[in-house]
Amino acid sequence: MYQLKRLLVALDLTEMDEVLIKYTSFFAKKVKAEKVYFFHIAHDFKLPQELKTKYPDLLAPADESLEVIINDLITENWDSEYACERSVELKEGSPIDQLLKWVDNKDIDLVVMGRKQSLKGKGIVPQKFTNLAHASVLLVPEHTKFKLEKVIVPIDFSGHSKLAVDQALRLSETTNAKVSFVNVYTVPTGYHKTGKSYEDFAEIMQKHANNDYVEFLKESELKEKLDCAFVLDDDHSPSDKIFYYAEEQKADLIIMGSKGRTGIASILLGSVTTKVISYDTSIPLLVVKNKDENMGFLKALLNI
Repeated sequence: MYQLKRLLVALDLTEMDEVLIKYTSFFAKKVKAEKVYFFHIAHDFKLPQELKTKYPDLLAPADESLEVIINDLITENWDSEYACERSVELKEGSPIDQLLKWVDNKDIDLVVMGRKQSLKGKGIVPQKFTNLAHASVLLVPEHTKFKLEKVIVPIDFSGHSKLAVDQALRLSETTNAKVSFVNVYTVPTGYHKTGKSYEDFAEIMQKHANNDYVEFLKESELKEKLDCAFVLDDDHSPSDKIFYYAEEQKADLIIMGSKGRTGIASILLGSVTTKVISYDTSIPLLVVKNKDENMGFLKALLNI
């Protein structure tokens, strides 16, 4: 699993920026990031009236003025003593198009974005960007807590689960955070034809899930058997179960994989991940993608 060395923070000149800068300063230290790009995309470089009012002495061209404002924000909100290279990038155009372009141009490992609940401004739609991005994406809620002691990883014993587990264990090495897993299992339709009750078949499915977990540990070559909770999905909504379990466990971070490990599947998100992104929560969500395989696949497509 690649390390999260090059980070890009998506800013929109709202109060959310303060949260993102503070959290990035905290997170960059934890992952020992080497460089952080603070990225803002404007539809044009005309200075908004509210910024003119807030900074009446600004006489420079708007792009230079915005850079001054963002640098001031970084100085005020970079809380940790961790020193890594930092730079401000300003671009014009479509936010998603520009971000996707610069993720590739700057070889970004992780994009940090805000997930707003009550703050002004819609920002870039997290689901859409996360679905299209080649790099991993960290979604930071506006009411997040600045600690990283417990990490929850939803797993279904697939390849993309392995990606999330690898990243969680790497993060644990640098933070000493406790990593635990949750598997949401279901009772198949038609169980009643077996002559068994719903409860009986749920017990059977849990035993199968536990066996799959043991096999997953062997295939993943994990040296220790980490805690794994098995949660019954009794209403065909596994994303709910993941969300509520993470809240119940007072998780500081949820780490999930994209839909698959190779080809187009590694770019797209699964429906469960997409729904977890949409929840109104105070828990940051890290969506892990295999950047190298994504890029290789896309380059192959372009050469067809």
